[in-house]
Amino acid sequence: MRKSRTSVMIAACLGAGALSLGSAVPVGAAQTEDTATVSVFHAVPGLTVDVYANGDELLPDFKPGTLADPQEVPAGTYDLKVFKAGADPKTADPAIQKTVEVPAGANATVVAHLSADGKPQLNAFVNDTSAVAAGKSRLTVRHVAAAPAVDVRANGTAVFKGLENPKEDTAEVDAGTVSADVVLAGTDTVAIGPADLNLKEGANNVVYAWGSADEKNLALKVQTVGGMHSSPSGVDAGGDGAMVSGNSSNAWMAWAAGAGALALAGSLAMRSRARQDA
Repeated sequence: MRKSRTSVMIAACLGAGALSLGSAVPVGAAQTEDTATVSVFHAVPGLTVDVYANGDELLPDFKPGTLADPQEVPAGTYDLKVFKAGADPKTADPAIQKTVEVPAGANATVVAHLSADGKPQLNAFVNDTSAVAAGKSRLTVRHVAAAPAVDVRANGTAVFKGLENPKEDTAEVDAGTVSADVVLAGTDTVAIGPADLNLKEGANNVVYAWGSADEKNLALKVQTVGGMHSSPSGVDAGGDGAMVSGNSSNAWMAWAAGAGALALAGSLAMRSRARQDA
């Protein structure tokens, strides 16, 4: 069965060169009712940033194309400041500062990326962690590139058609390796790929099409959310995702305990995802 759903959207658009990212500390225990699991993908080409929360540096030198490992965070509202990498947070103006609300029990990936017309923006996608049948794999594709609508093909057959930025689409497919490419919608003009994808059994294999068509740097990034054929105690962020080393858990706890004294440049408005069976 195939499912289509809209992403959880950010209400405020980011200014040119601005970027906002969520963060946390490494997962150390099973998720509870008071926590959420959050990953972060930096998909804005050419912009390296440092991420701060309540004055604590959480993601230093965060480079484009980097997918941070999943983090378990206390549910709640957090204040973030993002600076150009290397800037002194005591004297420099932040590129953006924003309030991010993390709902209890959610498994989400925050993605900083370009809109279809090339403007930096922020979106949060809810990762589907429902059970997957034996021998099957969940394939999710998210269009976060500065590019028009696309079709996504596996072994030459279109699995998703007319996917637009910043939407996603999901289907359950046979587990195993497939040759995938991304073509302009309704054509055979290849925009990305082909690339071999290992669709793991009992996992949500999330593929991001990111970058800029105008800058000719379109690429794929894979995130694997695993453990859905059994009761998971955690979540894998695999594929070619790289671990981003931030500060210690003490820094996170200082953030979580803070009263939120930052002046905010915008607010995050999340709307419920909609599902439609096709």
